[in-house]
Amino acid sequence: MTGTAATVLDGFAYLEAPRWRDGRIWFSDFYTHRVRSARADGTDLRVEADVPQQPSGLGWLPDGRLLIVSMRDRRILRREPDGTLVTHADLSGHATGHLNDMVVDAQGRAYVGNFGFDLMGGAPLEPAALHRADPDGTVTEVAADLWFPNGSVITEAGVLLVNETFGNRVTAFDLAPDGRLTNRRTWADFGSLPSHRDMAKVLPELSVAPDGSCLDAEGALWIADGKGGRLLRVIEGGAVAEEIDPGTPVFACALGGADGRTLFACAAPDFDEAARKAAREGRLVAVRVAVPGA
Repeated sequence: MTGTAATVLDGFAYLEAPRWRDGRIWFSDFYTHRVRSARADGTDLRVEADVPQQPSGLGWLPDGRLLIVSMRDRRILRREPDGTLVTHADLSGHATGHLNDMVVDAQGRAYVGNFGFDLMGGAPLEPAALHRADPDGTVTEVAADLWFPNGSVITEAGVLLVNETFGNRVTAFDLAPDGRLTNRRTWADFGSLPSHRDMAKVLPELSVAPDGSCLDAEGALWIADGKGGRLLRVIEGGAVAEEIDPGTPVFACALGGADGRTLFACAAPDFDEAARKAAREGRLVAVRVAVPGA
């Protein structure tokens, strides 16, 4: 179906990692190097942090301190109460590409993916690992052979879901009390793994390129399809229960607003780095949905 997508904010480079918290929508703008937040209607826009090495995934520790993925130097930063940023965890010796999206569990353990290869430089596709950064900064590899691990969520049942953007699937793990990931399985299967490594040949093989995502109160996963320009409400097993065409390519989403029924999405004409750096065409759009956020 076609949703009525209203523009909430515009004039950005390329937005990612939207999060609803404390009555505000938070997001990263890659190429202006800022984390921003605003009210649901786009008013009271704030700069929450300046991240010179390109911000991406966002999360919060149990004590409320903000964690920010710093993509290019492969670190997770922590915002202290006085606003200063410090290194929370250094993944430069672990990740094989730019750090990407992240989810933080109730114990403050951050699970973060990475590109695995030089996407913007035209390198061939390579699988990547998912790493866990503990509150003390210790970094542990918790899963391997993921095809561009991207948006991740943790369900109320303690299941971690990770989108494999170039793998045509969403993969699930049980989250053990000690932070290990166990019982790996496919949660949603949209097609076969790519048979090529050249990205020009990979993209046509993707039925869905799951980028960012968020959970709703019924356990369904809203996925921004980075290839198809769609917002898909997917249930376990891979069935698409609802499809919204917002009229623009979208790359991440989050449920929020006063009643949890506003689906915010990060929109841009494409994800090409050179094009997005050169323009200010990134937008935050919003669509009303029936089921509130988890």
